[in-house]
Amino acid sequence: MLCRYVAVGNEPFLSAYNGSYLKTTFPALKNIHRALKEAGHTDVMKATIPQNAEVYQSANDKPSEGDFRSDVKQIMLDIVKFFHDNDLPFTVNIYPFLSLYLNQHFPVEYAFFDGNGQTIPDNGKNYDNVFDANYDTLVYALNKAGIKDMKIIVGWPTDGHKYATPKLAEKFYAGLMKRLAKDVGTPLRPEKLEVYLFGLLDEDMKSILPGPFERHWGIFRYDGTPKFMLDFTGQGRKIVPVAAKGVQYLDKQCCNGAL
Repeated sequence: MLCRYVAVGNEPFLSAYNGSYLKTTFPALKNIHRALKEAGHTDVMKATIPQNAEVYQSANDKPSEGDFRSDVKQIMLDIVKFFHDNDLPFTVNIYPFLSLYLNQHFPVEYAFFDGNGQTIPDNGKNYDNVFDANYDTLVYALNKAGIKDMKIIVGWPTDGHKYATPKLAEKFYAGLMKRLAKDVGTPLRPEKLEVYLFGLLDEDMKSILPGPFERHWGIFRYDGTPKFMLDFTGQGRKIVPVAAKGVQYLDKQCCNGAL
């Protein structure tokens, strides 16, 4: 299996971290890139920093006003320039589920791709889902910084919140795969998107500080059984991902009087 990208940290500039990684992330990126270059791997393997969509914002919630968050703007501009100069991708995690989680008044259908969301006009472009609006907010921010390339990661959890269900995850992924199959991008960047899905398996050791849903992003349960139908071709087929085989389970044990 070919490794194409090396992630240096994960969402290091979240506001909840209070700037803890502002001084260490960029030097770490440079070190990893230098090591890959010296080993002769940079033609096929790129270093990047997966950022949370929180690092950029819009003053009026429209994509055209997109810019990097003021407290991280300078470090983001420095990183973006380094990406540009070394042909590295900008990677961002976009999770439409979080729009529902963080705002109880957020319109549910605007989180999906079926066109039922309220259309928001902006500079001659129309947005009927939060994914496109979020993505193009970043495109505007990147354009202001002089960079064009970008990779994204998306996902939908299946437990830990009223909107974190296998049914809604299946709906989200079905719309996403259909979009990708048509090679249709966003209103501002209509070319084909390259997308990574988060994640493969549930992670029961992950911190639940942001919310109980954090341990339930997987397409598969902890033991490799699929949670829902998922057609990677985007052709509308009813396909159940293949379950892991030969999984050995430990015997049930009592813990404080409960199984």
